[in-house]
Amino acid sequence: MNVKRAIADHLSSSQVARVTYGAIISLALVVALREHPPDPWVVVGTILGTALAVGLAEFYSEFIGTEVRSRRHVTSETVRHISANVVAVAGGISFPAVFFALAAVGSIADDTAFALAQWSGLGLIGAYGFFGARLRGAGVIESLLHATAVGLIGGFLIALKALLH
Repeated sequence: MNVKRAIADHLSSSQVARVTYGAIISLALVVALREHPPDPWVVVGTILGTALAVGLAEFYSEFIGTEVRSRRHVTSETVRHISANVVAVAGGISFPAVFFALAAVGSIADDTAFALAQWSGLGLIGAYGFFGARLRGAGVIESLLHATAVGLIGGFLIALKALLH
């Protein structure tokens, strides 16, 4: 499968919503930790621990929700579908851990890790907004407006932190 097709398939899947959800959670976590930054390895552990906790909560809630809605045991196919969504959420949350691992080994400064984590999360949210709009047939200008609108979610988190501290 070529890269363009793989990206199109991903952007057409339910995982887009889950990765975006995870990226917003991670962005909120990083913004909160930046005020009194712990050791970079602690940030890595906090991010990965959050990804695990949210992933397990996502799995459990979808599993139970499916059983309640269908009034049946979930099938193995449904478990695979739920698991794929869980991996997408956890991946969206976990991605910034890479920057803090680089800071922990001295490859980049701690402050740089925080900046990269914040802005890459905001960029990811905006990129999904842009490409989602393009895939539904919107023009470039409308897609940019859509990306800006969803990017304001992440911008709100950053601005809120700046106002409160």
